[in-house]
Amino acid sequence: KMATVPLGFNIDAPRWDQSTFVGRLKHFLNITDPRTVLVPEEELDQAKALVEGCRAGLVPPGSSQEQLLYAKKLYDSAFHPDSGEKMNLIGRMSFQVPGGMAITGCMLQFYRTVPAVVFWQWVNQSFNAFVNYTNRNAASPVSLRQIGVAYVTATGAALATAVGLNLYTKRAPPLLARWVPFAAVAAANCVNIPMMRQQEIINGITVTDGDNNELGRSRRAAVKGIAQVVVSRITMAAPGMIILPIIMERLEKFTFMQRIRVLHGPLQVLLCGGFLLFMVPAACALFPQRCSLALADLELELRDSIVARHGDKVPYVYFNKGL
Repeated sequence: KMATVPLGFNIDAPRWDQSTFVGRLKHFLNITDPRTVLVPEEELDQAKALVEGCRAGLVPPGSSQEQLLYAKKLYDSAFHPDSGEKMNLIGRMSFQVPGGMAITGCMLQFYRTVPAVVFWQWVNQSFNAFVNYTNRNAASPVSLRQIGVAYVTATGAALATAVGLNLYTKRAPPLLARWVPFAAVAAANCVNIPMMRQQEIINGITVTDGDNNELGRSRRAAVKGIAQVVVSRITMAAPGMIILPIIMERLEKFTFMQRIRVLHGPLQVLLCGGFLLFMVPAACALFPQRCSLALADLELELRDSIVARHGDKVPYVYFNKGL
């Protein structure tokens, strides 16, 4: 037997105001919680079943609002917002802290030799490829060939930037050399994300009105969404990769730090985790997930089509920008 959903409860309604940065920050602190990566697959499937049942108006008897909200948290952390499919573990935003802290810490620690730079930039771009593919707009399928081209191009951009700057900074102050990994990550993000999501730019993405009624496909909406994701990803990495080298540069001058060189790597990994714990949700919250675009900024054909059908009743269109 099933019970009806508590009166007035809408499981898809945001718990916090998504039009404000603080509201979005609370939302992403909730769904990027790294503890959710430890939740068993069976429990995630149960959470999905509970969410879908709640949407249909039926839940197991005795289900509390807190249980329903926790199920929604698990659902949002592990299932794609467009397709509802379970995302691969490595690509989930909830895995950004454990995955990102390990890779970023190693990039910052092993920056002195070209082989180490090449290896850790390759690992980082492989990780980014998983994340970008997992969080693409699911309505725009990408072929294996396009994924391969995006991966090779982004990895090439990262390696060219990292190796080139690594050689250039040999005679520069030591701190500049420590910032090379961030420059490589920023350059790669500018290539990797647009390349991985190129189908959205070529074919456009679905835009809707305020009531989620489909209005057509827009390339300009795709460009805006992808540009915001690029800015978010660079912002996500920036504090840890810019401030942490300054901290390590100062710390390594102390005698006790010179005695424990073997612990420098683990220390950087832990400190990266501290930065990412806050920066992952903060960077995701920079822009609304449900992005908007003024009717006047759409392609002429789409704009005319919307005006012909709806007059001046649709001043803005909305779309999922991805993460």
